[in-house]
Amino acid sequence: MDRLSDHAAPALEADAREVLARQPVLPLPGRGHTLERWRALAAIAAQDLCVAKVMEAHYDAQAILEDLHAAPLDADTLAAVWAAEGPQATLRFDAASGTLSGTKPWCSGAGLVDVALVTAASDDGGQLLRIRADAPGIRLRPHTWHATGMGGIPSGSVAFTDVPAEPVGKAGAYLARPGFWHGGAGIAACWYGAAVALAAPLQRSPRVAGDAQTAALLGQVDMALQAAAALMRELAAWIDAMPSQPHRADVLRVRSVVERACTQVLDAVGRALGPAPMCLDRAHATRWSDLTVFIRQSHADRDWAELGRAIQGEEGPWTL
Repeated sequence: MDRLSDHAAPALEADAREVLARQPVLPLPGRGHTLERWRALAAIAAQDLCVAKVMEAHYDAQAILEDLHAAPLDADTLAAVWAAEGPQATLRFDAASGTLSGTKPWCSGAGLVDVALVTAASDDGGQLLRIRADAPGIRLRPHTWHATGMGGIPSGSVAFTDVPAEPVGKAGAYLARPGFWHGGAGIAACWYGAAVALAAPLQRSPRVAGDAQTAALLGQVDMALQAAAALMRELAAWIDAMPSQPHRADVLRVRSVVERACTQVLDAVGRALGPAPMCLDRAHATRWSDLTVFIRQSHADRDWAELGRAIQGEEGPWTL
C-alpha cells in the first residue's frame, strides 16, 4: 500500500503515534467513565483535529473489538475504522476466499495506520472485517481528496483487490450493538474540544471589557458551549447507567446541538475578532478550516428529522 505522500502532512503519523504511546487506551463507553473518555478526545481535538480524527477512530476500533468479543489490537498498533457507505462503496467480502474487493470511500488515515476495521457487503449482509492496511491489493486513490480543511489527513477512496480479511463478529453485529451509537457521540466530543479552543481567543480578548458587541458575542459563545457541555455530561451519565441501550435519539440530539454550537462559535468568533486570527495565526486558521469540514460528518437536517420522528412518539419529552 502506498504510504503518505504530498496529500498529507508527514508529521501526522508521528503525532498520532506519540498520542498512542502516551494514551494507549481510553475508558470504554458505558463502563462508568464515558465522560472521562470524551474529555480525553476533546483535549486531543483542541490541539489538532487531524490527530483527533486518527485517534478517535483508533479508540473506537478498540471499543468495537471489545463489544464484538474479538481479539484486541496488538500493542503499538494504530487502527482505523472505514465504515462509510453510499454509491461509491462497492466493497464486497467473498467468504469462500476470505478476501475483499471493490472500493471504499472516506478512508481516513489510509497510508498511515497498521490495521483497519472495514464494513463490506456479503451474502449474509453487512459484515465488519479486520485487514492489514499494508496488505497487497490495497491502493490509495489520493486524487479523490482535495480538502483544505482536514487536508492534513488522507481520507479519500481506497481500492481493494483480493485483500485477505478476517470477519469480526457476525454479519450485522457492527451496527446492531449499542456501542455503535455510543461511539457516534465520541465524534461530538472532538467537535466540542475544537470549538472550545477556537473560542479561547475571544474569551481572552481585551475588547470584551470595553465593547458591548464583543461581550455579547462572547455571551452567545458561552450559552452555546455550556448547553452542549451539559447535554454531553447528561448523556455520558445515561450511557454509563444503561449501557445496553443505544440512546439513539439522545446521541442524535447531542451531535446536533454540538454541531450547532460549533457553527455559532465559528460565526461569533469571526464577527468579534475579524479576519486577523484566521489570517495571521496559523494554529487558529488551521483549526478553523478543519472544524468547518469535520462537523460536516454530521448528517445535518437528516439527523434533525430523525430526532423529530423519535420525539413525536414520546410522552412529555420536555418535562423539567
